[in-house]
Parts: sequence; structure tokens; C-alpha cells
Amino acid sequence: MADAPEAPETLETLQARHRKEQRDLISRITQKKKQASKKTRKGVNDECERLEQDLKERQAREVGILSGESLDVEPTIEEDEVEADEGQAGQANRVAKAVENLSLDPNKSAENTPEQNEPKKKKNRAKERLARRAAEHDALVAQAKEEAANMPDLREQERTRMEQHFGKHGVEVKEIRADGHCLYAAVADQMETRGLGLNPKIQVKTQEEPKLPDYKRVRYAAADLIESKPDDFVGFMEEPLEVYLQKIRETGEWGGHMELMALAKSYGIKINVLHSDGRVDKVEPGDDLKDEDTKEIWLGYYRHSHGLGEHYNSLRKVS
Repeated sequence: MADAPEAPETLETLQARHRKEQRDLISRITQKKKQASKKTRKGVNDECERLEQDLKERQAREVGILSGESLDVEPTIEEDEVEADEGQAGQANRVAKAVENLSLDPNKSAENTPEQNEPKKKKNRAKERLARRAAEHDALVAQAKEEAANMPDLREQERTRMEQHFGKHGVEVKEIRADGHCLYAAVADQMETRGLGLNPKIQVKTQEEPKLPDYKRVRYAAADLIESKPDDFVGFMEEPLEVYLQKIRETGEWGGHMELMALAKSYGIKINVLHSDGRVDKVEPGDDLKDEDTKEIWLGYYRHSHGLGEHYNSLRKVS
């Protein structure tokens, strides 16, 4: 019998790598689902299904290449039609299933009984291999799920650490909806609950839309200030000023440090941003405002607590 063609990996090392990839993917999927919110759960589930399917298909191709099989057929066939080729005793689960799609002729005559008994023995061996691989896979899945369940819950850890710093600063969290407007909505909540109002101290434009939502008024205040002092901000932009301003005013584009700088100047306030490690970023209004005349607001910055990623909450004064 001819020697098997040389391959970069043996079947045993290939299977070991595949098992590790399966464990890693299950851990990754479990962590993604833990961090998903109600709003993002469907998208996260779809992504997880796609990642799992991609891994299965790639591993099937790799096993097929190593075993000398063509896997151009869908590996979803009836188990009792499995027939293994001679010399394939070490095939993995996907190869055995793919072979089931090969054309079989159930109408062959019963002549030459010794030749026809041999495929039946091969079929039984293939089914045994299939069952063994399935059992190994189930064991790996169970092990990976257990490992994933024991992984740290980053969302809960962040919330716990953040709450440990609230007492020091005399604040409590007011949850803000996790969408692209969270920074502006958190600032609006702070300005209103601290009695500061939403009219900018530096009035650049007359806002003719008095019925704008609060977060929208804050968006306009940030955009107007940036537009009035472009030299202070264009160096940090990766797109034209007009495009950037349009995104702030009219879309759900996320806000960050540059928008906080603009809002601090526009409202003449100091913005304190608390992180879960206890660090506080202080965004000053600049200009010539005296410290005793400067009002301040508090925001909480979260990296893991919401499925969409970075998020701002309002930190209200404890009454």
C-alpha cells in the first residue's frame, strides 16, 4: 500500500489544535453573551452562530485536506449512510459525515458475497468512529462551558469597583440609556438635576428649536462651540470639520473627550469623569473663570457594563 502523502500536521496534532480552537471559541462566545444587552442580544447571537459555523467549516476543510478527501458537499446527511474508504481509519467526524454524500448504488446484485461483506465492516467501523468523535466533542464542549462559566464577569466587577468610589465623592449612579447619545444625555441629566439649566454660558448661536430633546440641545451646544473655535479642535479630527459637526448635531455618533472639552467651555463648568479604578479625569472650562465661580458635574465612564462598548452614566449628588 502506498505511503500516505506528507502533511504539515499529523491527524493527532490537527485534532488537538481543533479541540483547543473549539474551547477558545466557546469561551469567547460565552463572554460575548454575558456582556450583551437586551438591545444587542440578537446581533450578538447571530455573530456567535456565524463564528461557530465558520470554525466548523474551516476545521472540516483542514481534516479533509489532511485525509485526502474533497469536502465540496454539505456535511448534513443521515448517519446510517456512512461509508469509509480503505486507508481512512483515522478520519475525523466531519470527513466521515462528508463521505456519506458520495453516490451510493443500493441496487447492486448480491453476487460476489466476499467483496460485499467488506464494505459493511467498514461502515460499522466508521459509525463507531463517528460515535467516539461525537462523545469526545461533547466532553470538550462541557469542559469549555465550565471554564467559561468560571471566567470573571467583567461587567459585574466594573460595577462593583465603581460603586466603591461613589461614597468618597458623594454621588450615586443614574443609569443612562446605552446608545450613541449617552454622553450628551448624561450631561443633560447632570445640568438639570444640579440646577444649572441647558442654556450655554457661551451663547454662539440662537437655538430656534425650543422643543429639542435635552440630549439634542447638549449636542448642539458642543457642535456650536467647536464650530466657533475650530483651531482648538481640528487638529484632533480625522475628517473635515463640516462632516464632524453634522455627525454631532444630526446623528447618533458617540461623543468622547473632545466633546467634553467643548461642553465644559460652552457651559462654563468643570466635568469630572470617574473611572472604575478610582481615577477622576477633570475637564476644565479654561478661560479666566475663578474656581469658586465654576460649577461642576460628575459622569461615570464604563468600558464593560454595556454591550455596545464604552458608556457614560450620570452620577447624581446624594440627597
